Amino acid sequence: MPIFYECQRCTACCRWPGQVRLTTEEITRLAAFKGLSEPDFIQQFTRLTWDRGGLALQEKPDAGCIFLEGDDCSVQAVKPQQCRDFPNLWNFPGFEQSCHAIPKLVGEEEFQRRIALIKLKGST
Repeated sequence: MPIFYECQRCTACCRWPGQVRLTTEEITRLAAFKGLSEPDFIQQFTRLTWDRGGLALQEKPDAGCIFLEGDDCSVQAVKPQQCRDFPNLWNFPGFEQSCHAIPKLVGEEEFQRRIALIKLKGST
């Protein structure tokens, strides 16, 4: 049976070093949510990806996400797909050491239903 991880919004994933790549659609959605034009959003909140092939969210000096405010995501309603996909559609060995998502054994049909929801609108 597959394991589905139920996010507890602990924000541990928002504090790990790395990069959150953004699609054009995500930039449009995030800019509108923040009440900014797309160029202003890009200027204030993004940087080039490491491979210089696109844009990613800037990080705070401590490597945390630019949109992390305390223990809350200030753009939760429109957070990027990469954020929504963790830890069910991507993760890394040992992520369970920091992430507080609750593992649940579910049937294949239920697993696919929950994954479809993540892809559609996010898990939280």
